[in-house]
Amino acid sequence: MAIAISVVNQKGGVGKTTTTVNLGAALAEKGKKVLLIDIDAQSNLSTHLGLGVKEDLAEMAEVSKGPEWTVYDVLKGTKRIQDVVLKRSANLDVVPSSLLLSAADLELGGVVGRELLLKRAIDKVRDQYDVILIDCPPTLGLLSLNALAAVDQVIVPVQSEYLALHGVRQLLDTIDQVRSVYNHNLVVGGVLICLHDSRKRLARAVADTIRNYFGDLVFATVIRENVALAEAPAKGQTIFEYLPKSPGAEDYLALSEEVLNVEA
Repeated sequence: MAIAISVVNQKGGVGKTTTTVNLGAALAEKGKKVLLIDIDAQSNLSTHLGLGVKEDLAEMAEVSKGPEWTVYDVLKGTKRIQDVVLKRSANLDVVPSSLLLSAADLELGGVVGRELLLKRAIDKVRDQYDVILIDCPPTLGLLSLNALAAVDQVIVPVQSEYLALHGVRQLLDTIDQVRSVYNHNLVVGGVLICLHDSRKRLARAVADTIRNYFGDLVFATVIRENVALAEAPAKGQTIFEYLPKSPGAEDYLALSEEVLNVEA
């Protein structure tokens, strides 16, 4: 049975999508069968992997409308999750997202058991994967609630900059509430320091504050600020496809080892 992990932080730009994509890719490199699920209406994970809507910027003409079926159809109950899976590589599968998810809170608000829609879908394919990773939106609405209710643990990316901990207390409170009502086994699997520049005194001070605040929950691996990690999405590639010898690839391989050791 797969271990299911949500990558979540309601603060945007902290490395959620980068972490979901490249941790998944690192685990796939190690021979694990991985499913990535994009449950963010912005579809950043889908776009990162070359599966989102693409435009010809020179002619401003639409080239691709994106995947025909997405996680939106799964939540609406018109498709099974296995019907919308796209194979990205031998060990890496993806459930893409859709802009239609932006209205999910309104559309699914009246559905009985709406908080457990994703869990019910995922449970049917857990035996087909080793790891399931969910990229969450930068809000704590119905979509993130579904992601928290569906998984075993949460990874919280935190950027090593001023106000890094802003809102994290609210996130932890939400996790506690989900644990008490929907998912009794939910735990915080780890806090991940991302976009870290050790040359900056402030970044080092913030990283120390994060470690003092979360203690043993903080991963030993730190994701360094790396140009290749920023460039890879423009190519529709993981860091291992774009520049496998880069510091970014090294960091996510190290993180995958930590995740596997924790599970072992």
